[in-house]
Amino acid sequence: MTLRIPARRCTTFSILLLILTLGLAQSATAEDPFPGIKHVTSQESVNEVEAKLRKALEARDLKLFTVIDHTQGAVDAGQELPPTLTVIFGNPNVGTAMMQCQGSVALDLPQKMVVRKVNDGTRIEWNSPAYLAERHGLRDCDLPLDEMAGMLGEVAREAAGK
Repeated sequence: MTLRIPARRCTTFSILLLILTLGLAQSATAEDPFPGIKHVTSQESVNEVEAKLRKALEARDLKLFTVIDHTQGAVDAGQELPPTLTVIFGNPNVGTAMMQCQGSVALDLPQKMVVRKVNDGTRIEWNSPAYLAERHGLRDCDLPLDEMAGMLGEVAREAAGK
């Protein structure tokens, strides 16, 4: 005995399945348009957030390597950009252990936080350690990734005044 499904029914089912699949993919993207990037928003200015971020880093003995002023770079190039800074910092003990595990992680270290003006305030953004672990294959290394994630979140919330 052979089971026959009319072609029209099969085509309709295929189209519905495609629509459902695309809808699920789109809703996942809408929830997290930039996977691996964490953020908090502050109602304070970029300069105020930067000052608080510096204090939060210092309080945790994290080394501040430099602050890049992208807005000034845009001005120097004859262009405009809302206030945007990249704060580069880290803990050489943790960073070294990560690079000993997988050298390619040096592409993403030292850690960075972007502080930038957005429509609803000032946004602080950073790469999640879980994203770095996935990107560079660090999962099998004995690294304090959860502690790093917690500390980065605390630093960002403190800088945001939360």
